[in-house]
Amino acid sequence: MPYDDPGYVSEQYRDASNLSARTALHERFSTNGHPWQRWVFDGFNLPEGARMLEVGCGPGNLWAENIERLPEGWDVTLTDASPGMIQAARNRLPDDERLRFRAADAQALPFEADAFDAVVANHVLYHVPDRRRALSEMARVLCPTGVLYAATNGRDHNREMGRMLRILFPGRPDDDYHRAGIGFSLENGRGQLSRWFENVRLLRREDSLFVTEVGPLVDYLLSGTAAHAAGREGEVADLVDVLERELASRGGIRVTKDTGMFVARR
Repeated sequence: MPYDDPGYVSEQYRDASNLSARTALHERFSTNGHPWQRWVFDGFNLPEGARMLEVGCGPGNLWAENIERLPEGWDVTLTDASPGMIQAARNRLPDDERLRFRAADAQALPFEADAFDAVVANHVLYHVPDRRRALSEMARVLCPTGVLYAATNGRDHNREMGRMLRILFPGRPDDDYHRAGIGFSLENGRGQLSRWFENVRLLRREDSLFVTEVGPLVDYLLSGTAAHAAGREGEVADLVDVLERELASRGGIRVTKDTGMFVARR
């Protein structure tokens, strides 16, 4: 199912549970010792009094992992289309006058024009059904010198997981896992952004997974397919068996990561 299917997005992000399972795998088994959210924050180049908008904030991971780095003068508005995610972010983050929370759809942002110095969309745009409308909205709410930080994946991201999912769903193409999410990718994102942003730069990150426990990997795979995997207990057991044998023979299971962030200026 495409990542921008409204039903898929609504079910996946009703609360933080599915995203947390996926985040946990990357936090525990990434080979790059510098955490992803820290890397994203490293890319920000903004004035002391920056007004920031995050679209699709999820449970607030970006700010939770960088709260001590947040300049005193910044004003950050966290938004998400899911009220459950907004509540999770409120619960996770400290009571801080620099942070505001609001449920909002990326395709119809409830803010005035030129309201922000920066917009952050951290692994979000491939979930938006009407990306043109969302990008138009992001450009609208940015000031003339504003910048969009749009993180996403490339075509090779998690490519080994296609093989794993074929055990759960025989007949599924190996490349279906990562092809499903390329509506906005490292390969095609620049072209989509260039309609609204004159200067588009891509920062790429070197990383991979080396997974040394089967359980978190299976949880990750099921987090995106649980509804479709119901009644497939036998296939899940087969998957666990295959992964345990691979882990025993190789000492770990390597998974490709292909991630980066566009920095787009008006």
